Amino acid sequence: MATNFDFLKRIDKPLFDIISEAEKLYRDEYFDQCMTQTRRFGENVCKNVLGARAEGNFDNMLATLKDKGNSFEQEKEFIQDLYFLKKHGNESAHSLRVKKSGMEALECLQRAFEVAINYCVYAKKSDSDILKLRYDTELLVTGEKSKKTLAEKYKEQKAKSNKPKPVKQSYTMNTKTKKTGISWFWIFVCISCVITTLLFASMFIAIKFF
Repeated sequence: MATNFDFLKRIDKPLFDIISEAEKLYRDEYFDQCMTQTRRFGENVCKNVLGARAEGNFDNMLATLKDKGNSFEQEKEFIQDLYFLKKHGNESAHSLRVKKSGMEALECLQRAFEVAINYCVYAKKSDSDILKLRYDTELLVTGEKSKKTLAEKYKEQKAKSNKPKPVKQSYTMNTKTKKTGISWFWIFVCISCVITTLLFASMFIAIKFF
């Protein structure tokens, strides 16, 4: 099954195994466990970056990493992301109540993604093309890479939004229906004929007897 961290597999397999498990936990809706796993990932990344200087717990290693840093913007973001993973991982691990926070877990995965990219490019000197990668939530949920490019998705969405909607007519045309049966005009003619006939008959009888 494909993951957002496939680029990491060929560079550091143990780290890939840790973070790919975090994505699986998220997909199965184990959000707290997912955050704990991203913390584990961050701690091991920190340990790998420090190498022989890695001593003590995660807090100590982060402090060492911060002290030894060169104050580059990319390095600051890298350390901030690691602090974020540590904080949320600790909260999820020591919480007495399962929060099931999907949004927090997703942000942890996204932060771990940025950490993995920086680790590969700046610590492992991998191809800088990795910096162009973006976290794909669709891939996270489905475990399958979309065959459509980002540009194709954008054009498809734009076409849907620009599709003209049917306009409702402001008036309704009256349609004439064909009348069935005898019209009132012919009923009136028939009644008039009957009355006229009766009148003539009455006159004829009156003349005959008088």
